[in-house]
Amino acid sequence: MKPIVPYIRECDFAVRKPWIMPERRLLDYLIVFIQEGQCRFTVDEVEYRFQRGEFCFIQPGSLNRLEGLTNTITPFAHMDIFYHPDREQSFPTRAGQTDLTPYLHLLQPRLNDVFGIDVPVRLQPRNPAKFRDTFLQMVECWQYRDPLMQLKAQHAATELLVAILEEHRTDIQQLRPSAQSFHWISSYFSFHLSEPLSVEAMARRANLSPSRFSALFKQRFGMAPYQYLLEMRVSHARELLETTELSQEEIAAYCGFADIHHFSKTFKKKTGKPPGAFRRRPEA
Repeated sequence: MKPIVPYIRECDFAVRKPWIMPERRLLDYLIVFIQEGQCRFTVDEVEYRFQRGEFCFIQPGSLNRLEGLTNTITPFAHMDIFYHPDREQSFPTRAGQTDLTPYLHLLQPRLNDVFGIDVPVRLQPRNPAKFRDTFLQMVECWQYRDPLMQLKAQHAATELLVAILEEHRTDIQQLRPSAQSFHWISSYFSFHLSEPLSVEAMARRANLSPSRFSALFKQRFGMAPYQYLLEMRVSHARELLETTELSQEEIAAYCGFADIHHFSKTFKKKTGKPPGAFRRRPEA
């Protein structure tokens, strides 16, 4: 498991008239506090209405559309929870940015996937006043570039994360996603792209038997889990061939192929061309 080291990427007090943020997927976590006004947020095809005093928690990879229905004040924070050596290269995605394929190496793991718990989009802290005050302190401190204030902001971020984990770590079986919910598949596969994945492990994640999981998966995505994962691996390998200087051996390992021979054979079978055909050519 990657170390838990909260890293605040961006915080602010957003004061806006009625507004809309078109669909996008996130590389990091987004926490929004509705300090004033009313909002309608759609996360992974589920619509949520938020009122004054409520918190929204959006995890990496989730498809989301955010809308302020009235004049709003919505302090927010984009942040990483798990340490990543290239965290400064990551960014809050833009409106309309739904394809994260070129940036999968920056995608944060989801709390739900790492700990096997279900942290809801609508956060309901046990101590809402303390949670709110800590969150607002974090946003306020982050505005200053003074090292001490930045440290205070990071400390507040850690307090918030501890509160979230403590409130959702118990009764894990009851908190698992419903058997019919496959919204987590894409981000789960993206995060584990370089690792061997078994149907049994995925079925446990979905709280289903392997046979039932495979049947529902094929019904939802039109192919078996392994084929879906293979399509993602080949697609990402092609992207890396076209946009990076990584060797084919490095790309094969990063995308989860057993070796260069397996990579080359599978890639050609899926694309009709060998990997070298997609390698970026130097300009004449």
